[in-house]
Amino acid sequence: MLLLLLLALAATWSYGQAQMHLIQNQVSLTKRQSTTARIECRVEGVSDFTSFYIHWYQQLPSSPPKRILYMRSSPPSYDDSSLRYKYSSEKQGENVYILAVNDVNSNDEGIYHCALWQY
Repeated sequence: MLLLLLLALAATWSYGQAQMHLIQNQVSLTKRQSTTARIECRVEGVSDFTSFYIHWYQQLPSSPPKRILYMRSSPPSYDDSSLRYKYSSEKQGENVYILAVNDVNSNDEGIYHCALWQY
């Protein structure tokens, strides 16, 4: 079984008068090889996502964080197009974003976190 560590990211910063929070409730996730791991990021304090992008990062042991993808709406954009079969992302409802890690294997063990950027 494979352990995917999740960074319980609850970043808070000010944007005008509003407080934005990114919440990843799963502290860790264990999946069998060849299955799909789904990691949730909930955004609070943003009512209009038109100028915001969600970014997903992976940090492997002894390596710096690396951006996997980013999205405002479907489909996501990938920094490396070869990753489009390994990772996917979708928005659920008004404020929840899901990262799917497909065909999980030992090379996927690491820390995954989301970030919110405004453009």
